[in-house]
Amino acid sequence: MFSANQRHPRSEGSLPPGVEVLPAAREQEPVLANMLELYAYDLSDVVDLQLSPDGRYHYPRLSLYWQEETRFPFLVKVGGHLAGFVLVSRGSLISGDPQIWDMAEFFVMRSYRRRGIGAAVAQEIWRRFPGPWDVRVLESNQPAQAFWESTIGAFAGSLAAPVSVEQGGKRRRVFSFVSSDAGGAR
Repeated sequence: MFSANQRHPRSEGSLPPGVEVLPAAREQEPVLANMLELYAYDLSDVVDLQLSPDGRYHYPRLSLYWQEETRFPFLVKVGGHLAGFVLVSRGSLISGDPQIWDMAEFFVMRSYRRRGIGAAVAQEIWRRFPGPWDVRVLESNQPAQAFWESTIGAFAGSLAAPVSVEQGGKRRRVFSFVSSDAGGAR
């Protein structure tokens, strides 16, 4: 567990020039909420998501990222502009192991995709939070599966076959690996 002054550990020099992964402050929750709407819209291509009567998808657990010590919100910027976000939590939603880091949500806006930014951001997050990781991907999201397979394989040096599980009525692939604080597998 990180102490209050270590809540968002930083790592220097591992991101491409102009790319930043910044801890999201409580007052930035509305910014993250807006970006989560874009994320949900993107996901609606591969999962049945319905808008609420107010025309939004909503992410009901967002405020927990500033209330619980096991959750960590980040904003991604490229050239000073918002480009995505990462939500990390401690505790596996698959095995229940409280020591496993979970890539709860990961989003890079379309205009920044296919440029290596997403892979660099994911690998930066894994460096900041060493230890065992789970990355869960909807089986219906083939592009995300290919992204995570490539990104995890490059980071860890090899890739164990993902496990297929059912979670919340949806089939997911779970990629599990261990990150050292220097990057890569232990």
